[in-house]
Amino acid sequence: MLYRVSALWARVEIVAAAALAASVSGLILLNVVTRAMGQAIYWVDEAAIYAMVWMTFLAASAALHYRSAIAVTVVQEFLPQQARAAMARFVDLVIFVFACLLVWILWRWFMPLELARAGWDVKAFQGATFNFIYAEPTSTLGIPKVWVWLVMVLFTLGALLHATANLLNPHADPGTPTGETS
Repeated sequence: MLYRVSALWARVEIVAAAALAASVSGLILLNVVTRAMGQAIYWVDEAAIYAMVWMTFLAASAALHYRSAIAVTVVQEFLPQQARAAMARFVDLVIFVFACLLVWILWRWFMPLELARAGWDVKAFQGATFNFIYAEPTSTLGIPKVWVWLVMVLFTLGALLHATANLLNPHADPGTPTGETS
């Protein structure tokens, strides 16, 4: 069941990453056209960068589900099958520990309990914690950077979901629609 949820979430991440990749291309094309016309739109570069960042994190999370992240396999190629399986389990465990560490880091960075204690008042939160995450604006878009940084929360939750599913179902074939073992 958890592996199916992981597979569904990975598909959502891939679709979102593909849409963001298309938006990056569109934004860059818009930038080229408007600059050629001498009417450059100043916020397009920043929007393209943020779209690319979101695309990268969402695709990286999905890659964890499919176990298709970039890897150096020189050692693995010379190992017997049982050692390869043990190494794959170790990699799944390391990814799970990394995702848990990211949960802790993001909890300390976003400080949701302190924000709730401040009555969701950003200024009171800033005064009590000296954390300006919710108020710092982007350079040209003018939106709070927290909206850009929320991709870290999505990446972390996706990575935790995929790592847990991979640990609990080590022999799942990510190529099958439901992740059944082959």
